[in-house]
Amino acid sequence: MNPIIQQLQESNVSQEKINELFIALTDNPMMAMGLIGQLGIPAEKLQALMALVMSQPHLIKEAVDELGLDFSKVEQAKAKLAQEKQD
Repeated sequence: MNPIIQQLQESNVSQEKINELFIALTDNPMMAMGLIGQLGIPAEKLQALMALVMSQPHLIKEAVDELGLDFSKVEQAKAKLAQEKQD
């Protein structure tokens, strides 16, 4: 199991919140860091989790694959939003 997912589950983060977090991590990693801070994870575990996310970004891609999330839809939404801003 992906160590980021494992730490989140050990901290009793719901699967829905885990999915939301990984969508945010792929869309806007800096915003996602704020979301991680709002999950109610104890400080010592939070620090380890943040260090893991920042030092091993490949784990984010692995977790996305493990969760079975479809980020092509996220990319399509981002492209549509960018197009609307240009119009």
